[in-house]
Amino acid sequence: MSATDFALAKNAANYVPLSPLSFLARTAAVYPDRLAVVHGKRRFTWAETAARCARFASSLAARGIGRGDVVAVMAPNIPALFEAHFGVPLAGAVLNAINTRLDAATIAFILAHSEAKILLADVEYATTIEAAIALLPAHARPLVIDIVDGDGGPRIGAIDYEAFLAAGDPAFAHTLPDDEWDAISLNYTSGTTGNPKGVVYHHRGAYLNALGNIVTWGMAQHPVYLWTLPMFHCNGWCFPWTVTALAGTHVCLRRVEARAMYDAIADAGVTHLCGAPIVMNLLLHAPAAERRDFGGRRIAMMTAAAPPPAAVIEGMERLGFTITHVYGLTEVYGPVTVCAWQEAWADLPPAEQARMKARQGVPYPVFEAVMVADPATLAPVAKDGAAMGEVFMRGNIVMKGYFKNPKATEEAFAGGWFHTGDLGVWHADGYIELKDRSKDIIISGGENISTIEIESVLHRHPAVLDAAVVAKPDETWGETPCAFVTLKPDATVTEAEIIAFCRAHLAHFKAPRHVVFGPLPKTSTGKTQKFVLRERAKEM
Repeated sequence: MSATDFALAKNAANYVPLSPLSFLARTAAVYPDRLAVVHGKRRFTWAETAARCARFASSLAARGIGRGDVVAVMAPNIPALFEAHFGVPLAGAVLNAINTRLDAATIAFILAHSEAKILLADVEYATTIEAAIALLPAHARPLVIDIVDGDGGPRIGAIDYEAFLAAGDPAFAHTLPDDEWDAISLNYTSGTTGNPKGVVYHHRGAYLNALGNIVTWGMAQHPVYLWTLPMFHCNGWCFPWTVTALAGTHVCLRRVEARAMYDAIADAGVTHLCGAPIVMNLLLHAPAAERRDFGGRRIAMMTAAAPPPAAVIEGMERLGFTITHVYGLTEVYGPVTVCAWQEAWADLPPAEQARMKARQGVPYPVFEAVMVADPATLAPVAKDGAAMGEVFMRGNIVMKGYFKNPKATEEAFAGGWFHTGDLGVWHADGYIELKDRSKDIIISGGENISTIEIESVLHRHPAVLDAAVVAKPDETWGETPCAFVTLKPDATVTEAEIIAFCRAHLAHFKAPRHVVFGPLPKTSTGKTQKFVLRERAKEM
């Protein structure tokens, strides 16, 4: 027997490109009458949802949208954004879900850089969208489609979303991509060191990570999933496709508020949700009047971002939530490591269990490898829980690369590993634990904030001589920016004025919450000693 005996060809019978679009077709065929989407009083079955997604794709195709075209959506967690996760790629196009908290200038950059042909925008953000569109040259302005949901707002689009769908064909003939390496979505980073970078996902990666969520979380058929995690974050960690694969129910939530979450969990029978530690804090510290009883059910919750304090994990467990801690980045489709539970931990005291759960953990089953290594040599550090190194990743759920940015792509993949820029340690049991973040990234409520970006704004204030920004621990947000400012001689300005200045030049969530005036600690070479400032911020 020789190797040529195994050189059998791929054909239509034994090879189909992997794509999460297959999940919708199967679920609609097998469970057409099961509840697919809940949004307030609105209800859609899987048959209705499939038809709406087909109409979406049909209407896009009628507008000339096809393979490689970008369709942007700016909306909260409502049915239109969920439907876009299928409707856009069904037309062969690429979905760009935009962070609803961004300012007009950043949105304008994203629209121009992505060359978006169509923008679906919830009318709540009409003013910001209008300002962003005004910053674009006429030839770069996308067709705007209004999504009317909630309290409404001014109409700036050429057509309403529901009318756009109504014009489409529910029997639209769509096919899977010719190549599973084709782009399915484009997600922009937080722009921590300048303009945001566009992260390109492929159908294969979306398919694999959607299934990886199921295996990692031990999800059963027909989950009821509450949308507290923004779908614009890494395509909702691929859960639009995960829950669809399981013929579950997507419970949409326009605003993440304690009462609304408790009501949804109690009334809709929610079984799963994801979110940053701020979501846990909302649930944990909700007034008694806003809470509901779950009838003894335990709710599975997956959390990421800054590691939740052990006390928060303990409190959530007492409330009836089973916490799973994961870690990932935009460049890897969301979470790719999990603090996998070990049976031996059950004998540990609750505080120690929570400490173990706060680690970032081990790779997903669908991911190839994660290591902590020297950033210069890529030599793995000792697994002693003390030696610091950079976290590196490799596998099928790493991005294709950065859109129209070959230099950044080459740097990110140097040495055959994805360089995360996050710093951590490797424990003897193989679990990784983050200790710091390169470039002083602050994670506030799940949002990445660059200290460099804030400092550049502070230095533009006429009264500011020098400034440095560090993370200040915050019970609600995990971390918030704290600015240390040295004023010019004879200059006077208040904390409120500095904060207002930052809010005028940044997205509001990036503005510092606290400002401390005085000289900055420096090294002998004139560099600011940020570790000193971090300690001061912790003590405040």
